[in-house]
Amino acid sequence: MNTIKSLHPTNKKWWHDKVAYQIYPKSFLDTNGDGIGDLRGIISKLDYLKELGVDIIWLSPIYKSPFVDQGYDISDYYAIAEEFGTMEEFDELLAESKKRGISIIMDLVINHCSDKHEWFKKALADPDGEYADYFFFREGKNGNPPSNYRSYFGGSCWEPVPNSNKYYLHMFAKEQPDLNWENPTLLQKLYDMINWWLEKGLGGFRIDAIINIKKDPSFPDYEPDGDDGLVSCWEMVEHVNGVGDYLEELKKHTFEKYDAFTVGEVFNMKFGEKVRLLRNEKKLSQTELGKMCGLSLRTIRNYEVDGHGWYDSPSIEFKKWRETIIDSQLRNQNYGFESNIIENHDEPRGVSRFLPEYAHTPSGAKMLGTINVLLRGLPFLYQGQEIGMQNAKWNSIDEFDDISTKDQYRVAKEAGLSDEAALEACSKMSRDNARTPMQWTDGENAGFTTGTPWLKINSNYTDINVKNQEADAHSVLNYYRKLIALRKSDEYKSLFTYGEFVPVYDDTESIMAFYRKDESKCVLIAANFGKEPASVTLKSQAARILLSTRLDGSVQIDTTSAPKLTLDSCEAVVIEL
Repeated sequence: MNTIKSLHPTNKKWWHDKVAYQIYPKSFLDTNGDGIGDLRGIISKLDYLKELGVDIIWLSPIYKSPFVDQGYDISDYYAIAEEFGTMEEFDELLAESKKRGISIIMDLVINHCSDKHEWFKKALADPDGEYADYFFFREGKNGNPPSNYRSYFGGSCWEPVPNSNKYYLHMFAKEQPDLNWENPTLLQKLYDMINWWLEKGLGGFRIDAIINIKKDPSFPDYEPDGDDGLVSCWEMVEHVNGVGDYLEELKKHTFEKYDAFTVGEVFNMKFGEKVRLLRNEKKLSQTELGKMCGLSLRTIRNYEVDGHGWYDSPSIEFKKWRETIIDSQLRNQNYGFESNIIENHDEPRGVSRFLPEYAHTPSGAKMLGTINVLLRGLPFLYQGQEIGMQNAKWNSIDEFDDISTKDQYRVAKEAGLSDEAALEACSKMSRDNARTPMQWTDGENAGFTTGTPWLKINSNYTDINVKNQEADAHSVLNYYRKLIALRKSDEYKSLFTYGEFVPVYDDTESIMAFYRKDESKCVLIAANFGKEPASVTLKSQAARILLSTRLDGSVQIDTTSAPKLTLDSCEAVVIEL
């Protein structure tokens, strides 16, 4: 079998069969009453995570930061933010995690830093000096910025340098200047910093926005993709080559020496990008393609940026979602491992995003989790996913903290939407849905803090919380424990880690199903995302029921003729055939 051959025993890594769990420290557990989660809170819940089956904890940024972008703007790579605790407490976290067989990885934000970092302060003080070359300082063009790039957070990527005719590049917020990976002195300082953390005993890193580190230093203009006359900075990124060379050098000087676990954040190609690539391949302008397709220039532009923003983004369709997962699994299974997620700190809650309203139930959460955990690749859970946390109810834009959400609200309002409609769009898509505090109990502030939480508590915490689910044998939490235990069991661990992914029943209206296969076993994972029951014919009789979302653990199989599996709405099963 190709999959087995491609992952020869000599290529196996210590992390292949693990389960990862992302903690957003600010929202996990506050132990000192300041309304902000802290390292002491994480330490206190290590046994909870061990019981869940977690092997790797990914910490969102805890470095010293002004927190313009929730810590993804680092002002000191060698210091712990006071809000979270001390370096001594971090060392304690490492030690206590190690006792439990849990590895800690941290966010590594090295595409950019904070404008409060000493490097950037020195660059601003001397825009022609040594430290300016740690960043991208460029002369403007005819009184305008050096190029027409739009940042990921909206507005120009270029910010004027005070008392100068120059601008500096920021692909994210203006407080996050991009680092210049062409500068060897800067690179060595980054390598030294990474090795310092690995020497402390860190298991590895999740590398933020790594696809953006390669730039075209000439920063050419591109055809605008919006009415603001700007083009997404992604356009420049997709036109340059060489990020792989940077990553190989990074690996050689750091990760490789420690057998570190690393996972990189990359962006998937969207429909609009495919339209743009097709147009470029045919050497057509947006106007020319529009005429050929009978579409307006505005429509083509909207396609190429996937709409103007959250307010006109398309809803997720089950068949497209299924197709995307299958394509990704088949494309990658012969040469690498993917990180399988349904939610993280940058996304709304998975149940609210990927499931229709009728499936916003414990059964729906279990079903979605079954697919997530048993795909080929390394499952990443996000805090609260294991209890089925959902999007919050937002009453005003003032309740949000996220910089991106506030920008998208502005975009929607400028497009003519009412306050109510703009708020609805942001409520559905905001990253703050994932950042509301963890729901530990049905008591005050969901057991997160004795003080005032930095971000509102989801109002459904009295129904959805860890304490209640600990006591309920049929809860989402206890289902996740069984699901992860199955994935890691001695009998099935190799199958779920290295076994082949084979899609099946993908011609049905509502069923997401696949086999996990190796030389000796074949396991069917099937889930009905539809509102009505659905049936499929099995290739053979079920030899063993491994897991079911039904409360009694049963599976509906008619064996009077050819074995037929019937799944109720939001039902998932794991069957060995």
